[in-house]
Amino acid sequence: QLNLVESGGGLVQSGGSLRLSCAVSGFSSFNLKYVKVGWFRQAPGKEREGVSCINTLGDTIDYADSVKGRFNISRDNAKNTFFLQMNSLKPEDTAIYYCAAQYGPYKNCVPDEFNTPGQGSWGPGTQVVVAA
Repeated sequence: QLNLVESGGGLVQSGGSLRLSCAVSGFSSFNLKYVKVGWFRQAPGKEREGVSCINTLGDTIDYADSVKGRFNISRDNAKNTFFLQMNSLKPEDTAIYYCAAQYGPYKNCVPDEFNTPGQGSWGPGTQVVVAA
């Protein structure tokens, strides 16, 4: 079982930046390099959506159209941590941001791909509020 914890959320003015981190822990020999990882968000009244995902090798990265050119996902396998750098933030980026990690091949940055029972986990979420 994997355990994920996000950090770095908060209140920021429009045009500002935030960096989210997701620390992943598991069994004693766990290493982040074995799992695909992603960031998702859910705004009030809306469905959870994929923001950015990256496969195990780090050579396949997807971004939602709404964040392309502004957000950057990265992973530090040695520290079992991955990140979401968010620049030029807009009020419409306001949401609860969740990180997720899952074993298995990567196909798409959608929540269902990270919901296979017993193959991964989600963090509890961190709130991001972008003031106009």
